[in-house]
Amino acid sequence: MLLEDVARMARETGAETGRTTLNPRVMEALGRVARHRLVPADDEGQAYRNSPLSIGFGQTISQPFIVALMTDLLDLRAGDKVLEIGTGSGYQAAVLAELGAQVYTTEIIEELGRAAQERLGALGYDNIVLRIGDGSAGWPEEAPFDAVLVTAAPPAVPPALEDQLKSGGRLVVPVGSAEGDQTLYVIAKDAHGRIERRPVLAVRFVPMTGGCRR
Repeated sequence: MLLEDVARMARETGAETGRTTLNPRVMEALGRVARHRLVPADDEGQAYRNSPLSIGFGQTISQPFIVALMTDLLDLRAGDKVLEIGTGSGYQAAVLAELGAQVYTTEIIEELGRAAQERLGALGYDNIVLRIGDGSAGWPEEAPFDAVLVTAAPPAVPPALEDQLKSGGRLVVPVGSAEGDQTLYVIAKDAHGRIERRPVLAVRFVPMTGGCRR
């Protein structure tokens, strides 16, 4: 049912996103992730519903459709080096890893990061590297990245994330205030380093914390 719900939402939002279907590789990756292993034990029975769930500390595990859409918008190839800002439960990182990406993921809340690291290790993901810290600064030691994905909404795109994107790369990020409107953007960097921003969909994410706050 989960994949059917995700496919239905893709069709329903296609006029806004420009994608009425999602890449079969992304759908297959979504189907391989054991989401029930990445949510609090009390919520395992709801793990395969197409809805967000609380993971504590005021954070959520994103709705599977949004995870699939954001992943699809990155246009990943196997072996791509991806930076994720906001590990949360580890669900989005697991989907990226299932696509054969080398994932570098940051989590500012230490308790969530340690728990995610334990879960992802138990699930056998050896292509995910996690560190605790402020993701708004990116991960300069590992830059540049083929793709960057942000799972919390900054009020504006942190410049470091655009700077650490390779030419030809893509950044997918929700932007907006905690109380007001938020929009999901795809940001592409061309061979000359020029940046193009394209709005995709109205969304609702938890706010990004750390150095991005105003």
